[in-house]
Formats: sequence, structure tokens, C-alpha cells
Amino acid sequence: MYYSDEIIEEVRSRNDIVDVISSYVNLKKKGNSYSACCPFHHEKTPSFHVSREKQMYHCFGCGVGGNVYTFLMEHENYSFPEAVEALAQRAGIKLPEQSMTPEAKKQADQRSRMKDMNRLAAGYFHYLLRTDHGTHALEYLTDRGLTEETINKFALGFSDVYRDDLYKYLKSKGYKDEEMKNAGLVRFDEKYGPSDQFWNRVMYPIVDVNNRVIGFGGRVMGDGKPKYINTQETMVFDKSRNLYGLNLAKKSKRSGIIFCEGYMDVISMHQAGFDNAVASLGTALTPGQVNLIKRYTDHVYLAYDSDEAGTKAALRALDIMREFEMPARVISLKPYKDPDELIQAEGTESFERRIEQAQSGIMFEISILEHNYNQEDPQERTQFQQEAAKRLCQITDPLERNNYVESVAKKYGIDKDSLKETVTKYGVSGVARVDSSVFRERTTRRSAEEEKQQKQLKAERLLITWLINENTLFDKVKNVVSADDFLDPVYHAVVSELYQQFEKEGKVTPAAIMNHYQSKEEHEKISSIMQQDFDIPVAPEEQSVVITDLVKSIKHRSLQHQLEKAKGDLARTGQLMMEKAKIDQLQIQI
Repeated sequence: MYYSDEIIEEVRSRNDIVDVISSYVNLKKKGNSYSACCPFHHEKTPSFHVSREKQMYHCFGCGVGGNVYTFLMEHENYSFPEAVEALAQRAGIKLPEQSMTPEAKKQADQRSRMKDMNRLAAGYFHYLLRTDHGTHALEYLTDRGLTEETINKFALGFSDVYRDDLYKYLKSKGYKDEEMKNAGLVRFDEKYGPSDQFWNRVMYPIVDVNNRVIGFGGRVMGDGKPKYINTQETMVFDKSRNLYGLNLAKKSKRSGIIFCEGYMDVISMHQAGFDNAVASLGTALTPGQVNLIKRYTDHVYLAYDSDEAGTKAALRALDIMREFEMPARVISLKPYKDPDELIQAEGTESFERRIEQAQSGIMFEISILEHNYNQEDPQERTQFQQEAAKRLCQITDPLERNNYVESVAKKYGIDKDSLKETVTKYGVSGVARVDSSVFRERTTRRSAEEEKQQKQLKAERLLITWLINENTLFDKVKNVVSADDFLDPVYHAVVSELYQQFEKEGKVTPAAIMNHYQSKEEHEKISSIMQQDFDIPVAPEEQSVVITDLVKSIKHRSLQHQLEKAKGDLARTGQLMMEKAKIDQLQIQI
């Protein structure tokens, strides 16, 4: 949908960015802005900043940034029109009916038709489950203990044994080959033609938090490989930022969210009354998924398989949870492999007790360490205690650390004072701080070319930053440096917009400028300069010198660029040289 600039700006201005982002991230006021750990990457120290004054956000760690539209597009995987519509609904604004631009119409149609196609496919699979062709799939589900109500609740289905069955069905509904391919539902081969991505499988529709079918998981009937497959990532399906069952779990009255590994675990747990269960989508837990659940809960439980792979997955998940300051406890499933098996064998009351007895993440990690050492051997027992101390010294809160020292000492028969002394020693020496790669700062080296380019752009970036922070400077520099003097294309466009805004309104609104850009890279680049504050304040008596130097630097590079283009044109070269001499004498007074 195409919306006018006036509508886009009205919707943006009536959705305060701090209020919107606060519904996703726990922002803390810091000076004139708000900060938090970035929702888009791992970090321990907050580098994600939101400015109410500028109505923009920027992460100085990973570089993401923009206005309130950018945030929804990045966080919810919305298109620009979808972000406008969501924010309009939030602000109670009725959007006018507008015609679409060809490109906007194409993108909106693609997303809309893909969602409709997924919905139709889910309905078709669900229908097939009740036919003669789906009898063995229905028996598989009922043999697993699923009721008719549960099968319908999760819209479970069956993909037929014929390799082009879904293709023919969707073709009859008017969908094109390219659309089916892009949705990840049909493959095409030059020799063999169309072939369904899913065939002879029990089908699990994947539904997002807004109850839209965005993809599928399929379990093969028989001994075929692979056992499970998922829809490929598409324009509506990002598996790293969705969770199976969250559309239902978010409504649960139970405390916390329970993470499982598989679809059947989630389904059987919901049927047993544990309707706060979710599962990742064929991958290890991701930061995007943790950030997603932070909207709905402040603590989680891990109910991963009790085998070695499940244990490793739990340890990785605990690392990510810790980075996002999400308290996590681990449910013991032994001697059973998974939650489904435990519930089938011992019932819901037993699982309820397991939840009550769940270990904290740290105690679970130490219990895993215990099994790596022979506790009957003095040397190995000492090594275990040293490793436990290394883990405990990472707890930053003194009270919490002391409580864990006491609990670990009591559980494993270690002298409390000795353990505390060892924890303190490791904490001071920093030996244990190499425990996990999640805590390491990532550093990159710029190439020589990048360094050169950064130096060239530094003056442009600083002057734009200064203009945004001190609007009074526009009158001082607008007759000296123009948008055409900014050689970087994005900076050139931004300065042009800033000058137009100031000329029209006598001030600038940085967030409004972002409305004209839809590229993620452009948003990040623009937000990095619009959200920048000066680390070292410039004394009033020095401001004239600094501004003059910046303007001179920009003008000199601009003139040099023009001189290179004017080679052979003596008249133009002479004119530029005279202008360069005037700039050399320039003095701007603030």
C-alpha cells in the first residue's frame, strides 16, 4: 500500500518511539536518552540507545538503527506498509484508501498471496488427514496419545504420497509456479518438473504470534530421510525469530515459558495442560527467539532432551539467556528422553513436580561439570571444584555469588570457606573469564581502504551531527557549504533534506527524514550520525574553530573532486581555484 508523506509522518509522530520500543525492550533512562542491551545482538554492556527528542534509536555495538518504522520492520519482519498499518492501528488512526505504486503493490501482493497460500496448504493438509490417504498418519498421531481436540487445535495434517499433489491443488487455486517455489512449498527440476517439498509426511503448520501460517514442519511416515524437514526461510518466515506454539503459549495463565526441542513435545505438553510450552524451529535457540519471548514472560524453563545433544543445547541456551538477563531453570527429564515420554509414562503430576524441582542454570552447569570428573579420585575432584569456582566467580552480584557458593559447597561436600577463597582468587585473576565465547568482545580490523574512506567521510559525518544537535548552525553554514559538497550519496541526500526542513520549519526533525528511506543499510548509516553525541564537549570559545575546520575540510575535498572532473577546462579550473582561495580565508563565527 502506498501512503502519502503526510500520512506516514502523522503516524510516526503519534507513536512515541520510547513507548513503542519499551513494549519490546526494558529501557532505562540515562541522561537525555534511554538505553538497553541491544535486542538484535548479544551484548553484556548496553549500547542500544533511544532518543525521545530525536525519535530515533541506534545501537553503537552492531550498528542497527532508525526510527519507529525501522524498529518494527527489523523486529517484527514487517514490510514498510505493514509497519505503517500496525502503528496506525496502535495510535487509533484510520488510514485512507490509497492506490499502490507498482513496486509497493508487487511486494504487498507477494506477501499477502504467500500467507494465503500457506493458509490454504494448511487447510488442505488438515483435510487429507481425515481421508483414506491419511489414515496411517492419523493413526500415528492417535497412537502418540493425541486427542481429536488437540489435532484440531494445532491444525495437524498430512501431505499425500503423490509428489505433485499439493502442486496440483495450489495450481487449481490460481497460484503460479514461481509463487509456490518462493513459498518453499514446491521444488522445480528441469528434467522431472514440479515436486512437492512435503510429501508422505505428518504436517505441523508453523503459526506466528499473530496467528498467521508462515511455514511448515513435516515428519516423514516410514523410514525416509530426513526424518523432519522445515520450510525454507521466505519473505514471511524467519525461523530464527519465531517459535512453535508461541501463538498459544502467550495466552497461558501459567508462570513462565517452557522450551522444548520438538513439535510433539509442545503438542503433548499443551494437551496435558502445560500450555506455556514452545519449541525452536529446527535450530538451536537464537537471540531473536529469546528477545521474542521477553515480551511475554520474565523467566523460562528448559525441558530439552536428556541425551548428550539435549544437554549441549541446554548449555548453549543458558549462555544466550544469560546475555539477555533472562532467568532460566532446567527441568530434569531423566530417566526419560523428552517431555512427551515423561508425561506418557508418569502423567502430569510428575511433570508438575519436575517443574517445581527445576535447577537454576548455574546449578545445572555445575552438575554437568560433576559428571566430567571422577569424584572418587582426589585429583579429579580438585579439578571439578576448581572448575565450579571458575563458574561461580562469573556471578557479579556479591550476595547471589555467596548464596551459590554456600549451595554448591553443601551439595558437593566442599569446605565453604575454601570454595569462597578459590572463587575470589579466580575472580581477581580473571582466569575464568575465558569460559564462554559469548562474553568475548568482537573486534575487527579495517582494511587500509576502509580506513582511508572513513577519514574522508569523518568531516561530513561530524558536521551533520553538529547541525542536528545545534540547529542554529544552519544559518551560519548554509551559504558556504551545500548538499552538493557532501560526496557520500546518503549524506548528500540527508543534508538536502535537513536544509529543506530547516528552511520550511525553522528546525529539523531527524526521525521524519528516515521516512524517505527503506533500505536497512541506509537506516543504519543515517541513524549512526543522527544519534551520535560528542564524547568530548567542545568549549564555546573553540566551537567557531571546530566548525570552520569542518566546513573547510568538506569544501576542500569537494573542490578537489570538482578540479579532477574539470581537467582540460581552463576556465572552470580557474574559477574553482579562486573559490578554493576564498575558502582558505574562511572564518565562521558561532
